[in-house]
Amino acid sequence: MHQTVDVALGINLLHANQAGADHNRSHLDEWGITCLNIMSSPGAGKTVLLERTLATLSRDLAIAVIEGDMTTELDAERLRQYGVPVIAINTGRSCHLDSKMVAGGLHQLEHNHDPSTFDLLLVENVGNLVCPAEFEVGEHAKVALLSVTEGADKPLKYPVMFQEADCLLITKTDLVPYLDVDVEQIAANVRQMNPDATIIPVSAKTGEGLETWFAWVKGQVAAQAVSRASYPVVALQA
Repeated sequence: MHQTVDVALGINLLHANQAGADHNRSHLDEWGITCLNIMSSPGAGKTVLLERTLATLSRDLAIAVIEGDMTTELDAERLRQYGVPVIAINTGRSCHLDSKMVAGGLHQLEHNHDPSTFDLLLVENVGNLVCPAEFEVGEHAKVALLSVTEGADKPLKYPVMFQEADCLLITKTDLVPYLDVDVEQIAANVRQMNPDATIIPVSAKTGEGLETWFAWVKGQVAAQAVSRASYPVVALQA
């Protein structure tokens, strides 16, 4: 049975994107940078999470940010206040960052800084529960956010995002007393999709869970350092 043109085109796009993502990751490994891809629907709290993360972890880690948004640099400007390099990428009508866009961001980082001086790259993807999960950008781990305001059914309705996530942050837990929502049910639904994901309930407002999140991020940086030491990276051509 022949594939339809649309299906074949989609497969080819994903294949080309994956090749670009692998190339990006090789550069990141060469530079000694751990990359996290932060994904969620709009309004789940990605930017405020990054604000809290930069305020705390930039004391111990050298961090850069690639900030994806469809049109503005509003979120990028918020993050620049923390004194770290923030590269804004406007995607126009595209609902996600892809590996080619992030490659452009990496070239900017390399042009303006010595990339080997950074420990961590945080990529804030475009707000969307579907496309970002399918298009790798070169990250070492995927982080998904799900706000308690979105409902416990979202992991079941949008399974790919939650199947792919290495870490899930259940955000805005300070709102639980005012909502008909069960955080344990959210976690249980995620476990149906992905039994191995780390699940951390957090509130950027009260600080609940943030220390656990910070420890997870530091653990990712440390694990990648050990991996690079065990399997030295061969330098790539740009």
